[in-house]
Amino acid sequence: MEKIRSLITKRWSSDVRLDGKTAIVTGANTGIGKETAMDLAKRGARVILACRDMEKAELAVSVIVREMGGAKVEARKLDLADTKSICEFAENIYNTEKVLHFLINNAGVATCPYSTTVDGYEMQLGVNHLGHFFLTFLLLDLLKHSAPSRVITVSSSAHAMGRIHFEDLNSEKQYHPVKAYVQSKLANILFTRELAKRTAVLGVTAYAVHPGVVNTDLMRHIKRPLQLIFKKFSYFLKTPAEGAYTTLYCILTPDSELTSGGYYSGCAQAVCARAGSDEGTALKLWAVSCHLLGICWR
Repeated sequence: MEKIRSLITKRWSSDVRLDGKTAIVTGANTGIGKETAMDLAKRGARVILACRDMEKAELAVSVIVREMGGAKVEARKLDLADTKSICEFAENIYNTEKVLHFLINNAGVATCPYSTTVDGYEMQLGVNHLGHFFLTFLLLDLLKHSAPSRVITVSSSAHAMGRIHFEDLNSEKQYHPVKAYVQSKLANILFTRELAKRTAVLGVTAYAVHPGVVNTDLMRHIKRPLQLIFKKFSYFLKTPAEGAYTTLYCILTPDSELTSGGYYSGCAQAVCARAGSDEGTALKLWAVSCHLLGICWR
């Protein structure tokens, strides 16, 4: 069984230290985000856990500190479903932090029943794409000031099933939880691609990652028959720590060995779906996202 599992999960490690570096990890109170934050803290980085649920976030901080005395970690309030909260979070960061070397856009929701963000966006589009798009926009000056810096956005191989439905981007005409999810994950890849082009001369690189099929509570909204299947075969799913490998790979690997704007899976560059490399769609999505958020990001 262990040999079979080893074929599914590629082992990866690095001894790179991050002393003096600062990182923000969204959705870091649990799952992949928590494991990412813990690994960065072990390497000496100052890590800010950006979370909606502060009680869970503080608990995650206490666990990390307990496991490694002297860890430089703290929790800050961030609700990606509320642009006001994103603005307040960014203002707080600028008031307290002099540098930001890594922004890990990790938080996400998956296949949830229809609902909208505070600002009226369909929840999966709003949190997974627009929330992180806006957060990156607001923190870009600090990332530029701290260059070389990186933006890592957690996507999914499920993006291959996605299409950007510009005619109904907000799922107001018709909603299907899976269709909305894969659209948001495709948006993550297109955002990364366009971001890399715009920040190439600024010293800010960008990467989209597929963490693999990971046993986390992100699956809580999938239908019961599928939940039972996942539970039965949970041994073959990646653990949250294993799910963090590719994110960490894109944080710790030298720039010369990475391609900014690239899509990574299994701790290596991978080929994304054709829709994820469509420059016209990426540019249009960028413009539409700016319009929805009421910002000008050239």
